[in-house]
Amino acid sequence: MSLDLSNATFWGYRRENGRVGVRNHVIILPVDDISNAAAEAVANNIKGTLALPHPYGRLQFGEDLDLHFRTLIGTGANPNVAAVVVIGIEDGWTQKVVDGIAQTGKPVCGFGIEQHGDHDTIMRASKAAKEYVHWATELRRQEAPVSELWVSTKCGESDTTSGCGANPTVGNAFDKLYATGNTLLFGETSEITGGEHLVAARCRNDEVRERFMFMFDRYQAMIERFKTSDLSESQPTKGNIEGGLTTIEEKALGNIQKIGKDCLVDGVLDKAEAPTGPGLWFMDSSSAAAEMVTLCAAAGYAVHFFPTGQGNIIGNPILPVIKLCANPRTVRTMGEHVDVDVSGLLRKEMSPDDAGDALLDMMLRTANGRHTAAEALGHNEFVLTRLYESA
Repeated sequence: MSLDLSNATFWGYRRENGRVGVRNHVIILPVDDISNAAAEAVANNIKGTLALPHPYGRLQFGEDLDLHFRTLIGTGANPNVAAVVVIGIEDGWTQKVVDGIAQTGKPVCGFGIEQHGDHDTIMRASKAAKEYVHWATELRRQEAPVSELWVSTKCGESDTTSGCGANPTVGNAFDKLYATGNTLLFGETSEITGGEHLVAARCRNDEVRERFMFMFDRYQAMIERFKTSDLSESQPTKGNIEGGLTTIEEKALGNIQKIGKDCLVDGVLDKAEAPTGPGLWFMDSSSAAAEMVTLCAAAGYAVHFFPTGQGNIIGNPILPVIKLCANPRTVRTMGEHVDVDVSGLLRKEMSPDDAGDALLDMMLRTANGRHTAAEALGHNEFVLTRLYESA
C-alpha cells in the first residue's frame, strides 16, 4: 500500500512570512568576492553561523547583475534560514541585499567594509551574528502539513540505472506530492534536449507551453552561439558515457522521468525566481549540479531530491540534498553518499511504489531534522550562476 500523505505532517520552523523551513541557519552572506574573508572571519568567531563564500559580485551588469542579486536575496530569504548578516565592500549593494531579504520579515543586517576596514567590520558583524544565534537557537519546531514543504529535484552523474530506477522513483514521489498540493520544481534546461516535446505536452496550458519553449529555445541558442563542433565532454559527460548513456537524447528521456506520470507543468521560472503558487514548476537552469541546487535554494525550496547513477557528492549549505541511487555498484562503492538505496528496483525486490515511499519517508525524516549524507559529510557547495563576463 502506498504511503498516505493526505494527513502527513512534519516539524519545521515557521518563518515571519508564513513559509516553513526544515533547517535553522544563521548565515553570513558576502555580497562580493572580496568580502569573503570578512564573512568567514565572522563565522569563525561566532559558532553556529555559516558563511557562504563565492567568487563573484564585482563589475557584473545587466541581467547578470540582476541574477546575482536575485540569488543572494533568495538565499537569505529561504525558509531554512533564520537570520542573515550581509557583508559587502560597498554600502549601496550591501543595503540592496539587506532590503530584499528584509521583505520576508526575518532578522537581517548589513555591514559595508569601505571606510571601516576588515577589523572593525568583523567586530560589528560578529556582535550582530552572536545576537542572532542566541535568538535563533531559542526557536522551536512546529507541526505543519506536508503540503507546505517545497521540494525540488535535479539528477547528477546519470547512467542507465538513473532512467530505469532512481529518476522514476522521484517521479513516483512527485506524483504523490503533486496530489497533496505541494510546490515542486525541476529544471536542467540543456538535459531535456531531444525530449522537450514531452515536457511541452505536459504543460498545463498554451501560455505555460509558450513560456517553456521560450526558455528552452533561449538556452539552445546560447549553446549554439558558443559551442565548437559539439558538446563533447559536456553533454553527455564522461561519467554519463561510462554509465552507458551515449547521447543527450538518451539522457533527456531518463531525466524527464523525474516529473512522474500525473504531474502537469503549472508554471515556468527564470533562474532563481520563486514560484507564486503550488504545483510543478520548471526553472530554466544550468545542468551543473552545484549551480542548479544553489538556484533551487534561492527560489525558496526547502528539501531537494538528487537521484544519481554513477555517484555524485554534491551538497548545499542551506538546502538538504537527499541522494538516491539504483546502481548496486555505486551503493557499494559510494554508499556513504546515498540516503535512499533503490537498487532493489533493478533486482525486482522493490516496486516503484515501494521506492517512492522510501524516498518520501526519507524526505519526512530529513524535514524533521535528520541530516542528509551530504550534510554529515560537510558538502556545502554554493555556486552562483554567471551569464557573461564582467565589465
